[in-house]
Amino acid sequence: MKLSKYINNISSLQVLHLLRFTTFLIISIVFTKSHLSTDQIGDFEILLFIASVVSFFWVTGIIQSFLSLYNNNNIFKNWDKKKKSPEIFNAFIVLTGFSLLFFLLLLSLKSSIYVYNEIQEIPYVNMLLVYILISNPSHLVEYIYVVRHKSSKLLLYGFLTYGIQLVLVAGPIILGYGIDVAFAGLLVISFFRLIWLAALLYKYAAFKFSMPFIKDHINLGMPLIISTLLSGSAQYIDGLIIANRFGPGDFAIFRYGAKELPLVVMLANGLSNAMIPEFSTAEKVQQAMATIRKKSQRLINLLFPVSIILLLFSNSLFIAMFNTTFRRSADVFMVYLLLIISRLIFPQTILIGLKRTRIVMFASFIEIVLNVSLSLFMIQFYGIVGVAVATAIIFVLEKIILITYNYFKLKIHPNQYIPVALHLGYSALLILVFVLVDHRIIKLW
Repeated sequence: MKLSKYINNISSLQVLHLLRFTTFLIISIVFTKSHLSTDQIGDFEILLFIASVVSFFWVTGIIQSFLSLYNNNNIFKNWDKKKKSPEIFNAFIVLTGFSLLFFLLLLSLKSSIYVYNEIQEIPYVNMLLVYILISNPSHLVEYIYVVRHKSSKLLLYGFLTYGIQLVLVAGPIILGYGIDVAFAGLLVISFFRLIWLAALLYKYAAFKFSMPFIKDHINLGMPLIISTLLSGSAQYIDGLIIANRFGPGDFAIFRYGAKELPLVVMLANGLSNAMIPEFSTAEKVQQAMATIRKKSQRLINLLFPVSIILLLFSNSLFIAMFNTTFRRSADVFMVYLLLIISRLIFPQTILIGLKRTRIVMFASFIEIVLNVSLSLFMIQFYGIVGVAVATAIIFVLEKIILITYNYFKLKIHPNQYIPVALHLGYSALLILVFVLVDHRIIKLW
């Protein structure tokens, strides 16, 4: 069978997300095996953390609204996009504008922002500002390939750029240099991706500025930006709580553990984002939901067993991958494995595809309010692990709200896009194994 049969928008985007995570994972392993201290690793992690905190929500909202509008907007509905697309150019304008806005905002505040119990200024803050400015617009590259159905080129882009990133970031540490040189490597690859984006704009974008389209883009995207800020910030709030309650060493330990199974996040996000454009017409809705159900069933059968196995061996795995200092990270990681329960349900994909973004924002608001209060409560009893438990609980609640809305408001039965029985069965088994391992009833290390 030809390999090209398996190369499509969904699989290519999933592979790209997996490459991104794997690259940073290898970098993390190299750091822990090197001359770097835990505090130095914590400085690198806080830079990545801050860069993500100030940009993840608007990048996600802008990209998702772009995917929804690309084949379904009133401004350019008569435009022949077989050659070049004005939507791509205007999406670039929006992304660049937000990047500049947050660059200037942080620039004005950089001397008044402190971390680690408010006793230390942000390390390498000027490099961080440049990274925020130049790295975010390049996220558009992968989605230009998605909307233009250039799956093979998307894979080439992923393998090439993340391979270079691994060399530029991990290489200096192996050679004995410091964190500042490693972060400079991130700046170099970010600039390279920006050049790649410029080439794609020249090839696929029609340089037609449209304020009406930008207004539609922002109006559709703002609820998504707010909802992503609210829901996605749950994990960032975890980090902020840890950063303000503990030092850089503890922050590094938490960050190394606060990672979901990479396959879950990358494959789930890849499936969700790739399916959003498929809801562009009423005729495609039923087919799109059937595709989500079929694809999610495959992911459930693949990823739940992997999560269960990782639960059993998480302690020995973390010690082998990093070192004994990061043994406590395994406890956080075990809780984050439970997030698969909410990740592999996709009511939000349907709502975003149908442009019902306000309910997504509402559910996210409920999530963030409950998550903050529950995290602050549970950290008193379980420390950094309690913060992770609160996040796992609230993520499930958010998906229940969206599923309920789809059922009662849109008359979409959960079984139309969720293999309900299969998902519930695996979820119960995962929770059972977690309880047995957490209480040391099962011990395989």
